Amino acid sequence: MLAAFRRFAIRECEEGLARTLVNPLYHRIYRIVRHIPRGRVATYGLVARLAGRPGAARTVGWALSALPEDSDVPWWRVINAAGRISLAADDHSAVFQRALLLREGVRFAPGGAVNLSRYGWPAEAYDSVAAAQTRAASSRRSRRLKGFRT
Repeated sequence: MLAAFRRFAIRECEEGLARTLVNPLYHRIYRIVRHIPRGRVATYGLVARLAGRPGAARTVGWALSALPEDSDVPWWRVINAAGRISLAADDHSAVFQRALLLREGVRFAPGGAVNLSRYGWPAEAYDSVAAAQTRAASSRRSRRLKGFRT
């Protein structure tokens, strides 16, 4: 019953007949995702922050999964914080998402991740991410080598 109501609410929202039946946060999420330019990606967490709900990355995923198939929201431009597609690799949707991103010019590293400092939107949001990842890797390396020092 609840699933049927949710499908009804989303369909009504998309048709503009009953916009109040869908969570207002979902509308903010959809508006933000529509602003991600072609050939760029954003993370679930960043979309949540821009929607005014930091820490609600899963809610972004739920909102995008609730979209009808004929929606104009480019859901495929949202990936996880590691730069990877969050769907299971053997899932048809993951293959489809990867193909859509490749068609838009987004390139994947051999390990399957997208370089967020290159393709992330907005770019300034990911400049510090790359630096933080480098610092974290350097710090881990230092801790590992600490035991070898004499």
